[in-house]
Amino acid sequence: MKNFTILLLALICLNSCKSSKKAKSSHKTTTKTEKRATNTTNTTSNALAESIVDYAKQFDGVRYKYGGTTKKGMDCSGLVMTAFKSENIMLPRTTSDLSVTGNWIDLKEVQKGDLMFFATRKNSRKVNHVGIVTFASEGNVEFIHASTSAGVIISSLAERYWYFAFVQARRVL
Repeated sequence: MKNFTILLLALICLNSCKSSKKAKSSHKTTTKTEKRATNTTNTTSNALAESIVDYAKQFDGVRYKYGGTTKKGMDCSGLVMTAFKSENIMLPRTTSDLSVTGNWIDLKEVQKGDLMFFATRKNSRKVNHVGIVTFASEGNVEFIHASTSAGVIISSLAERYWYFAFVQARRVL
């Protein structure tokens, strides 16, 4: 990521230091470079998401423990915070704070590494549960989370319970 940032800064400096005549002649080169930079960013985000999800999966089967962040016990926001922290991405500790972090995204646009938020209390739409998308394709979304009844598991948004509890998705990567 540091190398990418340095490369991007160097390109910006080169383009801003050129005369306007040279800048016009190099427009196509800049466009190609920008496309490569965007692809590199997407590849980096995908690799980061992959790594975060893989780390979260190491907790599969760990029992639920309110406030937990270890293999001895884990809660939903603890799982999210711990998984992202494995890649030096610091996120808030609580579900309510996480629910306003990053950018809101449409459910049709979710991808691996995005956060899914749910309201699981009866007659309430207030977010109180979070999970990390592990798989998303053509309307099929799976996510890892710490369930109070089963501990850390992977569930599907196709399950009636989760479908009706879903509130929002957010992207932090």
